[in-house]
Amino acid sequence: MLDALSKSFFHGLARSQTLKRLASRYGMRRPGSFARRFIAGETIDEALDSARAIQRTGCLITLDQLGESVNNAGEADAATRTYLTAVDRIVAAGVERNISVKLTQLGLGIDRGTCVDNLRRILDAARAHEFFVRIDMENSPYVEATLDIFETLWNAGYRNAGVVLQSALFRSEEDAKRVNALGARVRLVKGAYTEPRAVAHQDKADVDAAFVRIMQALVADGVYPAIATHDPKMIEATIPRIATEVPKSGSSRTRNTNRPVAMPIW
Repeated sequence: MLDALSKSFFHGLARSQTLKRLASRYGMRRPGSFARRFIAGETIDEALDSARAIQRTGCLITLDQLGESVNNAGEADAATRTYLTAVDRIVAAGVERNISVKLTQLGLGIDRGTCVDNLRRILDAARAHEFFVRIDMENSPYVEATLDIFETLWNAGYRNAGVVLQSALFRSEEDAKRVNALGARVRLVKGAYTEPRAVAHQDKADVDAAFVRIMQALVADGVYPAIATHDPKMIEATIPRIATEVPKSGSSRTRNTNRPVAMPIW
């Protein structure tokens, strides 16, 4: 119950324009300001500076532009063009070529065709420069559409993409099997959205148990799974499983498993 209330509270805060302005003014003001623990910068230049610093520590990175649920096709096109510019800037900067996108940012909530066209534009640019593109998962009304678009483009030859699954959702265990069968890459997270009881676990213990089950399936049968968590218990559950499975699965299925991944966001 507390976990659900916390999610509702923080999602409410995220929608406040006043708090966004305050966070930008005070939370991002100095290198040590509190918001910089979570957001790499307010511009691509700041994000690239953060990415370079993170890479120097030996971490892997992926860059993600904050934003979702645009209101019209023009906003979706603007978000797409921002990503296309980012691809060029990342190439010029020489940092690792991983980006993450949300489909509602590209127009999924407006028109499926618009979203697919915008995603193709990003994937084409990314493929030309050997980028990997992770499609973030959003709340439950968008899950099936996200997976369907991802699978359609994967089967059309866009193999430079992967997807995210959330252990909070009941369906994710079957979805992990579905993506594993494609030979595609999954990032596993717990899930930050407040979801109804009909589709999602409500207790943290159940979310955690599902996370461990899906993690085990991804490590055993997936391709380069990304286990994304700050929870020490989930990390403790994952490391022994990797140690057991990597010798069996070989380098073609898992790689760089001993290197942490950071997500600079701008």
